[in-house]
Amino acid sequence: MEKVKILAPTDFSEISVGGVRYALEMAVSLGAEVILYHVIVGGDNLFSTYEDLNPARPLLQIETCRLDKFVKEKLADYCSLVEIRQVVEIGAPHVNIVEKAEREAVDMIVMSTHGRTGIDHFLLGSVTEKVVARASCPVLTIPPIERRTSKAKQAESSGRVLVQPERRH
Repeated sequence: MEKVKILAPTDFSEISVGGVRYALEMAVSLGAEVILYHVIVGGDNLFSTYEDLNPARPLLQIETCRLDKFVKEKLADYCSLVEIRQVVEIGAPHVNIVEKAEREAVDMIVMSTHGRTGIDHFLLGSVTEKVVARASCPVLTIPPIERRTSKAKQAESSGRVLVQPERRH
C-alpha cells in the first residue's frame, strides 16, 4: 500500500503557516508524507527551456535555506512526527503547484487562502483559486486563523456548535 502524499505549498507568510500546519496535522493522523513546496516567482516559457539561464536560478539555494529555516522555526514540533520533504522550484506558483501535484501523484493539496478582497483580489488574483480551478486532485483550502477564530466565536454566540480540528502546538 502506497503512503498518502499531501502537497503543502508555502510562500513563508504567517498565513501560509496555518495551511502547512493543517497539512502536517492531517499527515500525522494518516501516516502520510508531506511535500512542503515553495515556488520562486520567475519562470516563463523562455527560461523553462533554458533553466540554467533563468535569472531566478541563484535564488534556489537561498530559498532552499529559507525553507529549511521556516521548517525549523515554525514547524519544528512536527519534524519527528511526520515525513516532510522540502522542495523549492522556479516558476509561476499556481502552474507549478498543479504540475507538482500531478508529477508526485499527491492525494491532496492543502493550502492557505490569503483572504484578499476587492481591488487586491481583482489585480493579483488568488494562487489558491487558480490551483482549485486547475488541480486534478482534491484541494483543501484553509482560511486565515483569524477568520476561523471569528467564525468559532460567532457560532458560540449563536448557540451553534462548530467542530474545530485538534491543534498540536
